[in-house]
Amino acid sequence: MSEIIEYKCPACAGKLEFDSSIQKMKCPFCESEFDVESLKDHDNALENQKEDDITWETNAGGEWNEGETAGMKIYTCKSCGGEIITDSTTAASKCPYCDNPVVMSGSFSGDLKPDYIIPFKHDKAAAKAALNKHLEGRKLLPKVFKDQNHIDEIKGVYVPVWLFDADVEANMVYKGEKIRRWSDNNFSYIERNYYSVQRDGNVRFELVPVDGSTKMQDELMESIEPYNFNEAVDFQTAFLSGYLADRYDVSAEESIERANERIKSTTEQIFASTVNGYESFKKESGNIILSNGKAKYALYPVWILNTTWNGNKYTFAMNGQTGKFVGDLPVDTSAAAKWFAGIAAAVTAICFGLSFLIF
Repeated sequence: MSEIIEYKCPACAGKLEFDSSIQKMKCPFCESEFDVESLKDHDNALENQKEDDITWETNAGGEWNEGETAGMKIYTCKSCGGEIITDSTTAASKCPYCDNPVVMSGSFSGDLKPDYIIPFKHDKAAAKAALNKHLEGRKLLPKVFKDQNHIDEIKGVYVPVWLFDADVEANMVYKGEKIRRWSDNNFSYIERNYYSVQRDGNVRFELVPVDGSTKMQDELMESIEPYNFNEAVDFQTAFLSGYLADRYDVSAEESIERANERIKSTTEQIFASTVNGYESFKKESGNIILSNGKAKYALYPVWILNTTWNGNKYTFAMNGQTGKFVGDLPVDTSAAAKWFAGIAAAVTAICFGLSFLIF
């Protein structure tokens, strides 16, 4: 029995037919034309795509040495459930995430020991200055955010971070489109040409961070990246003196999904950036094979400020190494209403002036 091979139009997905007059495959719907060999190569590229293969080795962190955790205490927040680790000389009276009181729950034990730590380079004074600069010129900002009492509540916290290394081999197939336009005395013409664009390559990823705390928002932590890992040192408990450390509640295994998302997204961006010279293009298929995947455990320095306005909590964060500061700001609705009313009045006055000039 002979096999009937059907080709779909890459432009509109209609069924292609062979046109003997031009010796090409032609779409009866959009009238696009394709030579047979190009279609075969395109279909073969799509058919030979493999499934993503992403596996990890997650032996991150180590064992504590005897006596190393002596004097380390745990404070538990009864409101959000956060567990904060610090040394015996540092008092933790409020949770750095929800600002509610915390209580001593006992001596620290049991968790994995971090492999690395990036020490704080910016102190509380620098964090206060960064917050003040962040608030400058915000006319619609509620007065509570300018209150010095809130600034005093900034806390330095070491956030647990899982760092993923991996080698990635990727294969991508895109459909590119080139458009040529011209006209004569009678008509305007548009010629569309479609191309199968293939990309193969390897990418090395190192130290892809995923925060290991459910209390620290992923979006907030990622927005103060990057950190300079060249300044990381082997973990020592002495670096915790005067600061708080969040106890991780997301394991390395549970962080893999987010690591995969970040690696896959970045890989696709890198490969897409190599597709040039087309009016437009889109990815038709692709696969990623990950190898040599490993994880490390580190603590990253963050200055955190929480405050509440009209029942909503607002969190600000500053990279304790680079000084990068981020945070959403609320709007004082009464001030906003007056501001927009003023804008509307100004626009009305301008329109009236124009009308006066016209008449």
